[in-house]
Amino acid sequence: MTTDRRVLVHPDKASLAGAVAARFITKIIDILDEVDEAHVVLSGGSVNTDLMAAIRNSPAQVNVDWKRIHFWWGDERFVPKDSADRNELQAREALLDHIPVDEAKVHPFASSDEIEDLDDAAAAYARELVEFAPDAALYPRFDILFLGVGPDGHIASLFPGMEGITERDATVVSVRNSPKPPPLRLSLTLPVIRSADRIWLVLAGADKASALGLALAGASVDEVPVAGAEGRKRTVFFVDKEAAAEVPENLIAPSY
Repeated sequence: MTTDRRVLVHPDKASLAGAVAARFITKIIDILDEVDEAHVVLSGGSVNTDLMAAIRNSPAQVNVDWKRIHFWWGDERFVPKDSADRNELQAREALLDHIPVDEAKVHPFASSDEIEDLDDAAAAYARELVEFAPDAALYPRFDILFLGVGPDGHIASLFPGMEGITERDATVVSVRNSPKPPPLRLSLTLPVIRSADRIWLVLAGADKASALGLALAGASVDEVPVAGAEGRKRTVFFVDKEAAAEVPENLIAPSY
């Protein structure tokens, strides 16, 4: 597994979303030149929602063969299907409803009005991962996995000091009593996240600076979950200037 982590700093939140959108379009076109189908994991949060809108609004997105891409989620809030809290709804409104996706390749977590029990919903997503995995694998090989980062350093719905961040056997965990509402959530586990070829973390704002600085300084994964985010090929932190305030200068790469 690569230990290469790059930090690309952009002036503000708007330019950050536009730059990552352009990079994603270029990279996914390259990936689709090499594979029949690609697997992308989407993230919730305001910055990643802005990013998805920027992808939708880019003139270059018409060059992507969207029907050959599987879309997954790193985590989800266990709420009704039409709740504004759902990461799926935010992704559909920002991007998926505006591009020619193959709905059979869109893989949302179950909502609370589709499957009543949280653990049953986790098991259902684990089965879906297996269904689209290569032979004998438990989940697909993810080409690009997007993550947001909370001020406390959480990624997906893996929070500091909670059992989910230490889970190594299951592929999906049920999260109860989340410190950030809503309290019930579903999340991919850290081993699944770390299996992705490329992890792209997108974060903005001064409230993220401490978590990012600690992660890059080698903090404990149990205390700062984002410290454990490392992709198989590449790990890139796309940040705005405020979020980069505590990043050592030698870790900042030119943003191009």
